[in-house]
Amino acid sequence: MISRIKSCGLVGIDGYVVEIETDISSGIPSFDIVGLGDAAVRESKERVRAAIKNSGMEFPVRRITVNLSPASIRKEGSHFDLGIALGILSATEQINTSEIHKYMFIGELSLDGQIRPVNGVLPMAVRARDEGIENIILSVDNAEEAAVVKGVNVLPAVNIINVIRHLNKDMEINPYTIDIDRLFCKNTEDELDFSDVKGQENVKRALEVAASGGHNCLLIGSPGSGKTMIARRIPSILPSMTFEEALEVTKIHSIAGTLPAKTPLMTRRPFRSPHHTISRYSLIGGGNVPRPGEISLAHYGVLFLDEVPEYGKEALEVMRQPLEDGYVTISRLSGSISYPSKTMLVCCGNPCRCGNLLDESKECCCSPKQVQQYLGKISSPLMDRIDLHIEVAGVQYADLDSTQSGEKSHVIRDRVNKTRKIQVERYKGLGIFSNSQLTSSLISKYCKLDNEGKALLKNAFERLGLSARAHNRILKVARTIADMDESVDIKLQHLAEAIQYRSLDRKVWGR
Repeated sequence: MISRIKSCGLVGIDGYVVEIETDISSGIPSFDIVGLGDAAVRESKERVRAAIKNSGMEFPVRRITVNLSPASIRKEGSHFDLGIALGILSATEQINTSEIHKYMFIGELSLDGQIRPVNGVLPMAVRARDEGIENIILSVDNAEEAAVVKGVNVLPAVNIINVIRHLNKDMEINPYTIDIDRLFCKNTEDELDFSDVKGQENVKRALEVAASGGHNCLLIGSPGSGKTMIARRIPSILPSMTFEEALEVTKIHSIAGTLPAKTPLMTRRPFRSPHHTISRYSLIGGGNVPRPGEISLAHYGVLFLDEVPEYGKEALEVMRQPLEDGYVTISRLSGSISYPSKTMLVCCGNPCRCGNLLDESKECCCSPKQVQQYLGKISSPLMDRIDLHIEVAGVQYADLDSTQSGEKSHVIRDRVNKTRKIQVERYKGLGIFSNSQLTSSLISKYCKLDNEGKALLKNAFERLGLSARAHNRILKVARTIADMDESVDIKLQHLAEAIQYRSLDRKVWGR
């Protein structure tokens, strides 16, 4: 007899239905699993055999063939265990199969039949909903994550006996539900607050612009000027995520296995801060079966590179295409996988080895060649992809000695949310959520200038020696500044402020 059980596989951040076909026939006893499974899939034979026996069910001593269809796509992971076990029990008529077509089964089995949690449950639940599958049975520990998806009944089971009794209608597993609104209403206060920063009002303003539009930024200044301190407080002013953004971010972290414990939905924007010794593969993703890298784990959040000139040049250069396109494609022998990478890149660094190049109160001891070698790792093409270049001056003693508290992060965040809401409404239906994601055609539509603005931008373009990409970046930033002022049109002062954030093109990289 042949049985058919539905489970799910993963390609990139999307799931696809896997039909587990089980045939049991006479012949020399054997247990074969076909369909391009990896080592974890092949080893499931022993887990399934032990789980069925230790659960008090009969394991057939016959020729068993399990096919994971479609057989042309490589399968990986231990989450097919439950489906394989139920396929064998179905083929041997030990369970009721009258409604089994309405279920998707996901879970790893322990040797005593317990159902263990697995990675990537959220995109699997999304696929079940999209395919019209009514129910999904999985581990109790995965229930919260899957329940984020509406339109499918999430049935958490402790062990395979619970599943068998549910299918045989001897007991009922109640659907698990979750209040999505409650997840978004959780306390969002941060330990790090912008009010801790003394002085640096121009830097705070620039970072508010960056957060409002999702723009990449670079902070350059002497050691001790507060670059890292300020940058690490950026999450406290980032705008609230929409449900669509939260769902996409959670899918990536679910697949990568980096979803925080007891966090069914990531409602806070991710903040990733890898060390400068990171390899290019860890940064953009890789492996025999490609996994998302730091730039994808920071999707819709912040990728923070501290002391950016210390990073390997190869690691920095591989980010150019993902930053421009908003996704990274990794090709291996097993196939090509694309992961989204719409991240806000925040870089910090000294202008030279000694750090005093831009400090007028100190003398720089580096030669022009040494400065060029130090900054040479940050190429001009990469600089073109950074919207805001922010010069961080040293803090004055009067600011440090002041007892006056700065503006709280939640106050700035409220303004950022207001600005981002304008952008979400403007780009509704276009699949973008911020000005930083504008394409060339959309820039022409939404970033129009009057004659005075065109003259100012032309003058800046010629004097600073800007590239066409830098020209578009200025327009995006100007659009964000106009939104912060709730202005429909980009005015001269908005454009002028956007242009001043390109000063390092000439002062440092233009040397």
